[in-house]
Amino acid sequence: MPVHNFNAGPAVLPRAVLEQAQAELLDYKGRGMSILEMSHRSKEYEAVNQSAQARFKALLGLGDDYCVLFMQGGASAQFAMLALNFLHPETTANYVLTGSWGEKALEEAKRIGATHVAATTGADGYRTVPTFSALKLSERPAYLHLTSNETIQGVQWLGFPDLPEVPLVADMSSDILSRPFDASRFSLIYAGAQKNIGPSGVTAVIARESFVAQARKDLPAIFSYQTMLKNNSLYNTPPVYAVYLVDLVLAWIEGIGGLAAMSERNAAKATEIYTVIDASQGFYRGHAETASRSPMNITFRLPSPELEKQFVAEAQAQGMVGLAGHRSVGGIRASTYNALEPASCTALAQFMQEFARKHG
Repeated sequence: MPVHNFNAGPAVLPRAVLEQAQAELLDYKGRGMSILEMSHRSKEYEAVNQSAQARFKALLGLGDDYCVLFMQGGASAQFAMLALNFLHPETTANYVLTGSWGEKALEEAKRIGATHVAATTGADGYRTVPTFSALKLSERPAYLHLTSNETIQGVQWLGFPDLPEVPLVADMSSDILSRPFDASRFSLIYAGAQKNIGPSGVTAVIARESFVAQARKDLPAIFSYQTMLKNNSLYNTPPVYAVYLVDLVLAWIEGIGGLAAMSERNAAKATEIYTVIDASQGFYRGHAETASRSPMNITFRLPSPELEKQFVAEAQAQGMVGLAGHRSVGGIRASTYNALEPASCTALAQFMQEFARKHG
């Protein structure tokens, strides 16, 4: 029985990437050893590092004024590093809250300096994102931080504010490289790899170099973006194998046709599931408002917690894994990231229709 992997992260990887990694595991490019065993100073790994950086910038349409850093600690480490580097004593870090991960980013920044909530949709249970006109910035903003896609609530920004005078920063862990967008609007983007671009263990940071130059210089070296940029992400031993897999995934995205083709693929997958939700006459209740629905994390409820447990159990018996909602909110969550095949969404949509027919 095929497995349909709807896990929210670590998540599904392209089969072609896994097959290539398997083929190269014991002998990488004729070296007689695995890249897992190679020095991060070797010419083989330096080529991987440079290739992944170049592919990232090409897919995002960015030039030499941007850098790509590969770091560790996930997005959670970036919550702290961002504020440590850019929240100067005379400035205030501004945050837009659209879900649980934005809240966590804010809480970490509060430990470091002054913060301000520029907008929040928490009053409605994080079912939408705010309008641009609702953003109210503090005086002397260090940056404006948003979470492009909230994996727990299943809401996504369809477009981004244009604030030339304020550095715009985003946690894009769960929708990075899933669609085209103007990356040059951002001073810094960070993304844990384990949802859309690779395995757990590596975090991509894409930053304007002039913004990095503004970072504080009194930090421990390991927590400084300037250190990582100066050393091309090789200040300490990087997660070599994870970066290697990211490079393979980026090549796979290029082969699909880039971000425009990926966006079409993702929209079609999500539409199959949302169509069933909308046609279920309330049996399935989507969490996010229609205009803010995420094509990456589709969150919904059934008439009772008991039916939700039965839904997850029966789906798993048919090879569909990872459908339980986040432990903090419950419900159902289908994560339909880049690498999930369209056939998996078709299978889930058909299962949902039959389950509703039997229990509705």
